[in-house]
Amino acid sequence: MKKIRGALLASALACAVPVAAWSETLADTLVSTYHASGLLEQNRALLRAADEDVAVTLSQLRPILNWSVDVTRNFGRSKTAGTRRPIADTNTSLGITAEWLLYDFGRTGLQVEAAKETVLGTRETLRSIEQQVLLRGATAYLNVRRNQAFVDLRQNNLRLLEQELRAARDRFEVGEVTRTDVAQAEARLASARSGLAAAQGDLAQAVEEFVAAVGREPNNLQAPGALPNLSGDVDQSKLVAARNHPDVLKARHDVAAAELTIKAASAAMKPSVSLTGRAGVTEEFNESDYTRSGSVGVAVTGPIYQGGRLSALKRQAMARRDANRGALHVVQFQVQQEVGNAYASLRAARASRDASQEQVRAATVAFRGVREEATLGARTTLDVLNAEQELLDARATLISAEIDVYTAAYSVLAAMGQLTAKDLNLPVKTYDPAAYYNMVKSAPANLSPQGRKLDRVLRALGKD
Repeated sequence: MKKIRGALLASALACAVPVAAWSETLADTLVSTYHASGLLEQNRALLRAADEDVAVTLSQLRPILNWSVDVTRNFGRSKTAGTRRPIADTNTSLGITAEWLLYDFGRTGLQVEAAKETVLGTRETLRSIEQQVLLRGATAYLNVRRNQAFVDLRQNNLRLLEQELRAARDRFEVGEVTRTDVAQAEARLASARSGLAAAQGDLAQAVEEFVAAVGREPNNLQAPGALPNLSGDVDQSKLVAARNHPDVLKARHDVAAAELTIKAASAAMKPSVSLTGRAGVTEEFNESDYTRSGSVGVAVTGPIYQGGRLSALKRQAMARRDANRGALHVVQFQVQQEVGNAYASLRAARASRDASQEQVRAATVAFRGVREEATLGARTTLDVLNAEQELLDARATLISAEIDVYTAAYSVLAAMGQLTAKDLNLPVKTYDPAAYYNMVKSAPANLSPQGRKLDRVLRALGKD
């Protein structure tokens, strides 16, 4: 009996420790997460749309050409000096108009600069989304590891309890223990089966979350490896986050865009100067008559009274500027709070891990001692079962604490704004947010060489 229990204990302790010789690393999972995220693709498209706002606004500073074709059929009857004549002729007109904004007190230029600030803010939003996506992937990876370890632990505990129950029944047959000891072993075995079922359910849910976050099922996950390199200086980390966190940078760009919008609203109250031109030809079918004409002029226009609309737009821009300033203030404090909370969670997780390691050591010694005493008749079956349960709980706590340390460490990186594919040195081709902007910032026409190159890029994006 003593030899059987010793062998089972060794097997249980060995299986309770997460297996290291698995095939998929945390970096592999993060790479798959980066490639498969629909949320990243969505926000990349939103960034490209913001890039186009710069081109749309810039186009207002360029000449605008339009053409028109008009075909008119005239019919009726006329009477002149007593002579009646039918009216039946067809005229066609072809015209080209041109308009070029010469000067508007910088309003359109300010709008272009505001659109550029919006682009920069949208880039930071994309970086923030990237952090959220990678943190979710890392958390899903760690939770699968945690729940798989729980399932392995409880499976081994179940096998050990089955052996305990058989041993209790054998001892009952020879009169060494009572029926109560057998019932206690049976109750503990039923509880272990319930715990295993719950652990398997938690694992199934963790796998589903992994599939949603990573885009595929987990494949023999390895131990996470070394922790991210963290300085441990909370105050310094808060300063880093306040300077570099994407949410803070986005809020700053929002404030800058709002300031430019106020200036543009002020310029809208002033006149603008435009160069206009028109060329056209009108011909009558079946006749030799025609008219060819053209005109060139300079137009100066300005508002006199628009019902208070322009003043309201300026006040609205000022209110939004104030709101963005308040948002920047709030975001800075939130980011610093998140850094402090993340470090607090990391310290608590490390302390829990260290305490759990000591708990496992002590519970292991206690279980072995109770088991030895039980073989000598100094302990009951219930004492052995209780000691075994304490060891099981200690092992589970240690597994969870070790995973919590990794989760907290990656949460610290996210809180500091350093959980991106570039910061983690992931082996991926990172998305370049400036590449598309550089192609469209000058508002290329479809027929230009740059426009044709842009068409090829858009077709490639569509295939992806």
